[in-house]
Amino acid sequence: MAELEFTARGVRIGRRLRSLTRAGEVRISDGRLELLTSYGSEIDSAPVQAVRASRPWFTPGGRALADLNGHRYLLTLGDHDPAPGEPGPPAARRFIEAVRRASGRGT
Repeated sequence: MAELEFTARGVRIGRRLRSLTRAGEVRISDGRLELLTSYGSEIDSAPVQAVRASRPWFTPGGRALADLNGHRYLLTLGDHDPAPGEPGPPAARRFIEAVRRASGRGT
């Protein structure tokens, strides 16, 4: 198995007004972005070059938008990175940077 480029657990994943999972996982590995439920079932995945990640202007920090396969997902990550050894998802900013870095669109 290839090394993970980014992983976040405990992420709330929603689509429009519907929550798909409250403790999901976001993973970037082998050039693919995967959205997984808390049980490890795949919600959606796409090549990272086809994914657009951004911060929504209408919500507070800690959230990111991910557009993949024609669907827009709202990801609720952390407002800031957790302290070393503490549980919790990384900051939304780190997710957006990881998508851009993995797709070759800069840092």
